[in-house]
Formats: sequence, C-alpha cells, structure tokens
Amino acid sequence: MIRLSRRMLVVVVSVLALLAPATAAQAAATKAEVLYSWTQPTAASTSSWNAARLDRGPWAEYGFDWSTDYCSSSPDNPLGFNFELSCWHHDFGYRNYKDIGAFPANKARVDDTFYADLRRVCATYSVVERPVCYSLAWTYYQAVSIFGSLSAVRQADIDKARELRR
Repeated sequence: MIRLSRRMLVVVVSVLALLAPATAAQAAATKAEVLYSWTQPTAASTSSWNAARLDRGPWAEYGFDWSTDYCSSSPDNPLGFNFELSCWHHDFGYRNYKDIGAFPANKARVDDTFYADLRRVCATYSVVERPVCYSLAWTYYQAVSIFGSLSAVRQADIDKARELRR
C-alpha cells in the first residue's frame, strides 16, 4: 500500500512539473553551458554555433562577443583555402571564455575545435589539394596551440605549403 502511494505521488509530482511553466532560470542554459556546447570539435557543434552566429537574436541575453579579426595577422585564405569561418569560431571561443574567466581550462579544447573545423574545410577540396590544405591546417593549429595566436604562422610555412601544391 505504501509502495503504491509513493508511486502515485511520484506520478502526480512529475505531471505537475511538466504542466507548470518553467522559470527563465530553469529553462535557459547558462552562458558557460551554451559556450561549451558550441566549442566542441564536432561538426554538429560547429553547425549549431554557425546557426546562432547567423541568427544572434535568441542569444542576445548571454552577451556573447561575436567580434573577430579572423586569422589575426595570418592569411585568412592561405593559398586560396578559406579558413575565415574556422578562425571566427576560434576567436569566438577565446574571447568568450576569457570574458567568463574560464579561458585556461578551455583553451586546449577550443584549439582542438579550431583544428577540427580546419580539417572539415580541407575535406571539401579535391584529393590533390587536400594534403596541402591539411598541412596548412596543422601549421595554423600548432601556432594557436603553442603560441595562442595565429600571428606565429610564418610566411615561410605558407611558402613551403605552396611548393607542395605545385
């Protein structure tokens, strides 16, 4: 009898919880949670971030910094490979994790996401061009991973990749 009463109580409470409107605090994820979901090295995460970038209205309450300088002082389109959106996504992660004071704990994952984004860009090029693109992607990744900035990419690295493309 007690067991049946407990079950009924659980069912009633569950139904009431589903029917009651959620408060804004219960319904909305925190800025850190949203940021975390958008800075994973998966295509789905990047796609979600890009959809939000294109429609920022629903995300305005979080105060995200959407600014970018793309690939900083390195070329945004080295040898014609379009790295702009990958660099923007990377800037987004760096700027917003710094804003919430959680950059050191998330830097490596944001850098890994950057590399995954670059590799997805490279995968869209021909089989002949892909190795050169992957080489540049690795160079860009190493620059941010080691130095924290794309300004560490040297012209000599790009020239070396250009030779591979010939």
